[in-house]
Amino acid sequence: MLAGVPADQRVAVVDSAFVGHVHALRLALTDPRFDACAVTGAFAVQPGARPALDEAAALAPDGEGPYADRLAAAVEAAGTTVQRPELGTLVAAVPADEAERAAADAAVAAVDEEAVRLRTAVKSRDGFFTTFFISPYSRYIARWCARRGLTPNQVTTASLFTALIAAGCAATGERWGYVAAGVLLLVSFVLDCTDGQLARYSLQYSTMGAWLDATFDRAKEYSFYAGLALGAARNGDDVWALALGAMILMTCRHVVDFAFNEANHDATANTSPTAALSGKLDSVGWTVWVRRMIILPIGERWAMIAVLTAFTTPRIVFYALLVGCAFGALYTTAGRVLRSLTRRAQRTDRAARALADLADCGPLASIGSGLAKGRPVAPLAMALTGSVLVIGGAAVRPYGTVALIGAAVFYVIAAGAAVSRPLKGALDWLVPPVFRCAEYVTVLALAVRADVPGALPAAFGLVAAVAYHHYDTVYRIRGGSGAPPRWLVWTIGGQDGRVLLAVVLAAVLPRDAFPVALTALAVFVALVVLVESIRFWVSSGAPAVHDEGEPA
Repeated sequence: MLAGVPADQRVAVVDSAFVGHVHALRLALTDPRFDACAVTGAFAVQPGARPALDEAAALAPDGEGPYADRLAAAVEAAGTTVQRPELGTLVAAVPADEAERAAADAAVAAVDEEAVRLRTAVKSRDGFFTTFFISPYSRYIARWCARRGLTPNQVTTASLFTALIAAGCAATGERWGYVAAGVLLLVSFVLDCTDGQLARYSLQYSTMGAWLDATFDRAKEYSFYAGLALGAARNGDDVWALALGAMILMTCRHVVDFAFNEANHDATANTSPTAALSGKLDSVGWTVWVRRMIILPIGERWAMIAVLTAFTTPRIVFYALLVGCAFGALYTTAGRVLRSLTRRAQRTDRAARALADLADCGPLASIGSGLAKGRPVAPLAMALTGSVLVIGGAAVRPYGTVALIGAAVFYVIAAGAAVSRPLKGALDWLVPPVFRCAEYVTVLALAVRADVPGALPAAFGLVAAVAYHHYDTVYRIRGGSGAPPRWLVWTIGGQDGRVLLAVVLAAVLPRDAFPVALTALAVFVALVVLVESIRFWVSSGAPAVHDEGEPA
């Protein structure tokens, strides 16, 4: 019977004596993220694991226990990973006699399956605001959507449109617009929580969903920043530099998180005293919530933005964002640095490759790599030195054309030298965040120095386009698909090439032409990156990546 199922279809084996909850079967048989998945008495495989299943079935494994369990064991023994979901209070059993069947039936009746399903739809490590002010009712919205056939992607798109309308309201510069923007931003966040809960509730995971979920949060937040800046401009207050600074700070903070996690994803190391202290703090209930709140995660951040937008001014919103996010960034970065210094991790080639991909160096950096070949190089020191020089050259008044371009050329060489060897040092994971800071802050400084209308909005657009590329790189690596193709990185210049180009444009063009050049560069980067990103996530068969909910 198994051999008769077409090879491109999912196939499941379920014991006829199975007793358990429907959701236990749903977890085993319908989750599209895993090639093979099993609970007691039920086993399912996707097309990718069909050869292993066919081989196991041909061997007709003998032994005790349900045939589905024996098939799963044989497939796993052959080298295919079999996912076994945590059932918690859910029941999945194959009783051997009537007494066991009666006990299993009683266990099934004792558990409210729907309550478990709603609880497991909620992400396990959310922030305080999301956990206590959103999830208690958003899970019911997710169930309402599931019962009406709505998909997570549709809810995600609704969240995006709601946030864009909120940004439009903020751009009016009127008090009613700010109040409406604050309310709509909270509605957008409720929908943002609902889409993931709907995916977990109904197990509707998809490649498209992973891409939308990974990118729309930043698109919503940064669009709202732009709306606030436009609204402030209508009232004669130019806050574009603050808006761009908030976006830079948020993106660099995320890159710190991503780079540290990738560097230690599969690293081997002794226990760090810092990690041990963190574990002790997490064992005390109230400290867990305090530590989650002070880093200003997305729930707390959006709530703060919404309230301040409704009752204050865009300038105050950005001041609060910069202070709160700066504190969160310093707190998390300091903790990661301490862990890295007190734990001698042995990083793998895979981790070094991921960090090199996150560095986003282009063809010009290969010159510096060639010069540094075979020489002892301290990657972080080289990255920091080059970054300080180019940012200083862009920001300090007055500057000469030769000196400014010279600083940018040195940065390119230093960037290449920093990635000339595998990034396996204790603090080498800081190299990609340093590059992000150097590129973004240089563009900001050049736009401020230009001091002409349109320069800062154009710089905002350029940084937004480049930041999308960097987030896209992160989520590709997270999904196990590797970084974007080299032709894409080289076409948009790499971070080193973009820094040099921005500096040259600022140095040689008339000031009035600089915003036009930045806008053209932003449009070019956005088009190239978006087209390739959409092609990849929609048609390449990239894996679906979603955060898990609570254990059942």
